Order: sequence, then C-alpha cells, then structure tokens
Amino acid sequence: MRVLVVLPTYNEIENVAKMLEAIRSIVPTADILVVDDGSPDGTADAAEKVNEELGQITVLRRQGKSGLGSAYRAGFRWGLDHGYDSFVEIDCDFSHDPRSLPELLDHAQNYDVVIGSRYVAGGAIPTWSTSRLLLSKGGNRYASMMLGLQVADATAGYRVYSESALEKIDFETVTADGYGFQIEMTYRARLGGATIKETPISFTDRTEGESKMSSAIIVEALLLVTKWGFRRAFSRAPKTGR
Repeated sequence: MRVLVVLPTYNEIENVAKMLEAIRSIVPTADILVVDDGSPDGTADAAEKVNEELGQITVLRRQGKSGLGSAYRAGFRWGLDHGYDSFVEIDCDFSHDPRSLPELLDHAQNYDVVIGSRYVAGGAIPTWSTSRLLLSKGGNRYASMMLGLQVADATAGYRVYSESALEKIDFETVTADGYGFQIEMTYRARLGGATIKETPISFTDRTEGESKMSSAIIVEALLLVTKWGFRRAFSRAPKTGR
C-alpha cells in the first residue's frame, strides 16, 4: 500500500518542520506532500529544507490561499497521478497527533474511509469547554441525521481515503471548504457505498500559529447540510399523480 500524507499549509513556519519530522519518524515508509498556498512566512522553503535532510517530501506550491478543500483536492489529484493507494488528511498544527497514524493506516487496509473520531468511545478533546463541545457534537448529530451518515464525527479532519473511495466520491467536484468539505466528502462516500470506519483519537487545539477556521466556515457548513438534507428528503419522497 503506497501511502501519501497530504499536508495543507499556510503560514505554518512554527510547526511544519516538527510535523514533517514527526510523520517521517512514525510512518517512515509514507511519502508526504506539502500543499502550500503561497505562505508569506516561508513555510514552503522550510518544508523543502526538511526534505533535503529526510527525503520523501514533495512541496506543491500554489499561488494563493484557496482554502482547505481546494488544497486537499489538489493533493489527492497529485497523488492519484503518481500512483498512490491511500491518502491521509492531517493538520499541520499538531491538533491531530501523528502518533495515531499507524492505527488509522491499519484500519485503512480493510475500509475505504477511516476517520479519526473525537466522538466515538475512547475519543477526546481535553482542552475544549463544555459549551464548545456541545456545539460541535450538536452540529455533527444534525449533519448525521439530515444526511443519514451514521457517523459520529463528520467534521473530523484526520482521515485516510483509499483510491477507490476518492473515485466513488468524485472528489474533484466537491466544492465546500473547511468543515463543509469534510461533511461533503463523508456524505458522498456514504452515497457511493464506501465502507467507513471511525477510530478514536484525542484532539488538541493548536498551540503555535493562528487558526484557519472562522465563524463564516461554520455557518457555511450548516447551510450546506440543510440544503443537502432537504434535497435528500425530496429525492426520496414518493411521487404523487394527479
């Protein structure tokens, strides 16, 4: 199984070298693709310097900040064109612990999509307040109910996709960003008949750099879920004659 870790970056100079070194030490056989959206802080240059030392790291430089979903679509396309079988999504800010990668990849041998889940038994977010946790859990339950996902953590960004899953999802036509991107990918995977496995992870907020998420991205995700949910309901509604 040829594994490509897709690592989107924008102004991650504090984290990128440490993350690349961690991934290389934990899954030394995996290759890494850094998809950098023109970071003005020199993130791409730092990643290329790490490659000179460790190898198996490619930097895909893009001209401007185009969003998380766009970065993953570009990374998946590059990986498919270069013959990879499995594709890892992971954040560069260490909110996703790279030590969980071996377990996710182990499950990926038997499932099309593996989600590092905060909301199955054993998952945790130790640094979040109760109100933030309830908001996130509520949003995930709403998405699962509206879309029939049968997934506890549809907004999770720590994942592994198989080549066949990306084909079933038709990922290049996915247009949402941020949380909406993760939900749309999950929804399309479910519609396409992909097998999905959730495995528990511990999620920690970033300690270096600035968060890329915003209230606008959260609102976008909720609006998209509602739109997709109504479309799903009406498409399943029985047709009535005159």
